Amino acid sequence: MLIILSVSFVPLSTGCADGTQTSDIANSGPKIVTKASDKPSFAREYTKPEPEKEAPIKQAFSSSATGARATYTSVPIRKPTFTTPLTQSPILNAARVPSAPTSTSVPSAPLQSMNVQRVFPNLTFKRMVDMVFANDDTERAFLVLQPGRIEVFDYTARDPQPQEFLDIRNKVSNKGNEEGLLGMALSPNFLSNGHFYLYYSATGPRRSIISRFSVNSDNLNSADPSSERVILEVAQPHSNHNGGQIRFGPKGFLYISLGDGGSRGDPAGNGQNLTTLLGSILRIDVGTLDSSGTYSVPSGNPFTNSSNSKSEIWAYGLRNPWRFSFDSVTGDLWVGDVGQKGFEEINLVTRGGNYGWNVMEGFHCYPDADGSCDQSGLESPVAEYDRGGGCSVTGGYVYRGSRLPELSGAYVYGDYCTGKIWALRHDGAQITEQIQIVDSSLTISSFAQSPSGEIFILSFDEKIYRFIR
Repeated sequence: MLIILSVSFVPLSTGCADGTQTSDIANSGPKIVTKASDKPSFAREYTKPEPEKEAPIKQAFSSSATGARATYTSVPIRKPTFTTPLTQSPILNAARVPSAPTSTSVPSAPLQSMNVQRVFPNLTFKRMVDMVFANDDTERAFLVLQPGRIEVFDYTARDPQPQEFLDIRNKVSNKGNEEGLLGMALSPNFLSNGHFYLYYSATGPRRSIISRFSVNSDNLNSADPSSERVILEVAQPHSNHNGGQIRFGPKGFLYISLGDGGSRGDPAGNGQNLTTLLGSILRIDVGTLDSSGTYSVPSGNPFTNSSNSKSEIWAYGLRNPWRFSFDSVTGDLWVGDVGQKGFEEINLVTRGGNYGWNVMEGFHCYPDADGSCDQSGLESPVAEYDRGGGCSVTGGYVYRGSRLPELSGAYVYGDYCTGKIWALRHDGAQITEQIQIVDSSLTISSFAQSPSGEIFILSFDEKIYRFIR
C-alpha cells in the first residue's frame, strides 16, 4: 500500500537513458534528470449509445434576491435521431462500462524509475489545465488554459505553431484560484459534427457551466464563441473544489466530475447527499440535445428509479476529483480525489459506488466528520498517500503507448505540490506492482494522453513534458 499525503485545494495554485523521437513528438527539449525511489506506500470505433434512456431532462438554474439556488425541472422533449454519420471517437473505448475493475494488463516489463523531458520546446503557456487530441488525420492537440482560452497545434510537427482556437475569457470567472476553464471533451463525432464540450466557472451567481460549442464551418482550427449551447449549470457555494474534468466514456455518454462545493471538510455534507449533484461523477447523454441544450439521462444510471436521488449521478462520495480517465483498453474509470487534512487517494470508480467522503479520507475515518465513522457500503481507494508524498493529487492515465514497455498497463498519477509521480498495476482485485517513478520539481496540473497511448505532463512552469528512460 502506498502511504505517503492531502490538502484542501486542487492543483490550480502556484507554489508549493535518452528517449528516441516518435510519431507523437517530432521535437523534444533537453532531458531533465530526476530521482526516483521504490516507495510503498483514441482510436476506438464509436458505437451509438445503446437505448438505455429515460425521459430527457434539462437542468435549469435560477437565482433570487435572497441568493443563488439551483432548481431542477423535468422537461419532456421529442427524442431526436442521429443525423450525422458515426465516426471514430477521439478519446473513448467503445466496448463496455465494467461493473467491476479489471486487470490493467499483463506487464511487458517490471516498473522502473523514469526521467521527464520537455517536449514542444518553443511552446509556453501559463496555467495549462487540460489537453485533448483529435483522433483524425489533422493530428491536432487542443490545449486548455485556465483563464478561458484554448490553443490548437499540430503535435507531430517539429516546431508546432499554436494558434487561438477559442477565447471565452469574457464568460469565465477566475475570481477563485480553483475556478476557470477547467475541462474539454471532443464529441465522439467531432470529425463530422465539429462539436466539443467545455466545463467552466461563471459568476452572477457563482456556478459551474457545462456547454457545447462548435467549430467554424470554414476553419477547422477556429471555434465559434456564439455557438454555445448551455447544457448544465450547477450552483457552487464556494470557489474551491470544482472538479472540472469532462470525458466521453465507453458507451458514448458524457462523464462530468464535480467537487463537494468547497470550503473545508464539506460543511454541507454534499459528498454523502444524493439529492445534490455536488461531490459526484455524473453520466449524461448529450447525443439527444435539442435547441435548448436539453440532455437525457441513460436508464442504466444507478439512481434513475430513486425519487430521492439525482438520476445523473454515476458515483458519489468524492471531495474534489481532480482528473479522471478511462483506460482505453479495459474501460475502467480511474479517479484522483484530492484530500483534506492527511491523505490523497486513487479510486477505481464503478456504477453507483460511494467513495466515502466526508466519512472517510483515504482508508481513514475523517476526524471532523459527524457520527461514528460507519463504513458500511463505502468503497475503499485503490491507493493513498500522506503528506510525505505531497499535498494534492493529480489523476492520470493508464499507459497504453509502445515507446516505454516498462510502463505498459500501469496507471500513472502525480502530486501537484511535490512533482512526484507514481505508477501502479492492478489485477482487478488488488495492486500487483507500484513504485514512485519520478521525483521532479514540476508543478503538475494535469496529464494528457495521445491517441497512441503516450502520456504527457502539463506543469505550471509553463511547459509540457513526457517520460523517458
